Order: sequence, then C-alpha cells, then structure tokens
Amino acid sequence: MIIRGYNFFCDMTPDMQYLRNHDAVDSFIERNMIFILPDRLRRFRKNLYHVRRNAGPSHEYSPLFRVRSQLRSDPIPAGYDGPFDVFPFYANATMTRTRHKDYYVLFIFRDKMSWTRFRQIAGE
Repeated sequence: MIIRGYNFFCDMTPDMQYLRNHDAVDSFIERNMIFILPDRLRRFRKNLYHVRRNAGPSHEYSPLFRVRSQLRSDPIPAGYDGPFDVFPFYANATMTRTRHKDYYVLFIFRDKMSWTRFRQIAGE
C-alpha cells in the first residue's frame, strides 16, 4: 500500500475502541464515530486518518480526513453509544449499493523516527 504524501503507516491496535453517534446524520459512517485510543498512544492522536484508494488501476491511497478521537481516560460524550471494539467491525469490508468501499483507518507518518516510536509503544 502506498499513501500519498506519507512514507510509513500502521494499522490500528487491537485494544482500540470506538463510539457511535446514535443520531447518525451523515452517510459516511466514520464521520459519526469517535475512536478511543489507549492512553499510551496519546502522542499519536493526530496521526490517525481515514484513507481511501484512489480511482484507477493504482494501489495508491489518499488521506481523507483526520479521525475524531479521544483517550480512554476521557469521559464519554453524551449522545454516543459504546464503547465497541474496533475489531471485528474493521475486519469486514463495507459495501455501497454496488461495490466494496476500499478505505481504512490507519496511523500514518511522514518520518521513520515517529513510525518506529509508535511501533515500540504499540507493542508491534
């Protein structure tokens, strides 16, 4: 996988969770979600992005927007259900009416030092 503008990426950690707004108004489900990061990953909140595959035969992906997130120690905001485990929710591809959506939630990094530090803290 190649992510435009970024050199390194990591998948979400298995102990991440998410909250879902019970009054969803947007068709893109992730806009109604808040991802809960373990406190040990607090320095990497700004590295968590929604990415999608570019159109065409390329295997290049583009960041869509930064993920809304909070730490596990933060209080759960009103109007949200959960917390739910990230996996198996992200183990299954979602589908529109006609095709699979090829997008992911990833930690992405521009430099190897930050990527290496994340991998050590995340326990990968």
